[in-house]
Amino acid sequence: MPECIQNALFGMGNPLLDISAVVDKDFLDKYGLKPNDQILAEEKHKALFDEIVKKSKVEYHAGGSTQNSVKIAQWMIQEPHKVATFFGCIGTDHFGEILKQKAAEAHVDAHYYEQSQEPTGTCAACITGDNRSLVANLAAANCYNKEKHLDVDRNWSLVEKARVYYIAGFFLTVSPESILKVAKHASDNNKIFGLNLSAPFISQFFKEPLMKVMPYVDIIFGNETEAATFAKEQGFETEDIAEIARRVQCLPKVNKNRQRIVVFTQGREDTVATVGDKVKMFPVLDIDQNDIVDTNGAGDAFVGGFLSELVQEKPLEECIRAGHYAANVIIRRVGCTFPEKPDFH
Repeated sequence: MPECIQNALFGMGNPLLDISAVVDKDFLDKYGLKPNDQILAEEKHKALFDEIVKKSKVEYHAGGSTQNSVKIAQWMIQEPHKVATFFGCIGTDHFGEILKQKAAEAHVDAHYYEQSQEPTGTCAACITGDNRSLVANLAAANCYNKEKHLDVDRNWSLVEKARVYYIAGFFLTVSPESILKVAKHASDNNKIFGLNLSAPFISQFFKEPLMKVMPYVDIIFGNETEAATFAKEQGFETEDIAEIARRVQCLPKVNKNRQRIVVFTQGREDTVATVGDKVKMFPVLDIDQNDIVDTNGAGDAFVGGFLSELVQEKPLEECIRAGHYAANVIIRRVGCTFPEKPDFH
């Protein structure tokens, strides 16, 4: 079994400070939000951020989808520290300092591109019951610059050091050229590149950059809604999730040494994954509905657990089991937070 080495796992994405608060239906309606969704902030949402901060019980957590996943992978692995590297753009401000501190506490080797044009990005998590509506104000996260950061030798050497790569689809809205550079490196060197469909709007409005990177994707993640939207946008003409997984597996692929793996989670329903040429169902861990505090980080946590085993070259079934474990832990807590140590065997 290869030991976990520093910087073996590489993630790149939008570092955001999560601002979560419990809201009511009126709050959602006021800003035209769905109870369970993730969108990018528009002009009409600017006041939402001011309003949510004034709520009585607001919590701040280091967030952003990819950063959450690598943070959880690192938590699952525990030792050594800094198995996970993370790139993204922040502002030179208080929220940026919080993100740096939180990444350090999580033992993630974060190398942020820091700029002063835009403030650090934030994500409002508007929680109603066990639903969460996420509104991301990318701000600085949107300013990631390939030439000024990824292409710099000392940064690129960290990319070269990694064996497993993971980027959430959200980053396609920021720097598709950075994603392509990393994806091609992985493909050329027979390393593993993972991508997440992340949100329905990615498959709908960022179809071109998504399909440009798809031939380099070894593992694609998504949930049932994202899978259905992707299938619809690609003209698959099926709503059967197993059939969608099969079709996604068969999309063109550059590195023929690795068969693409497709993993679709479905909340409390079975996770669907391609195993070889078959599509299999993996039941999630039972949980009492009353124990669910906040499903906010469930998807990111699943991927984090999955990656923690993948980077140790464990079989797919073990990766999925670890994903289910991590998601089960996270949904019992507010935000994407976790206890001191995992209890995963």
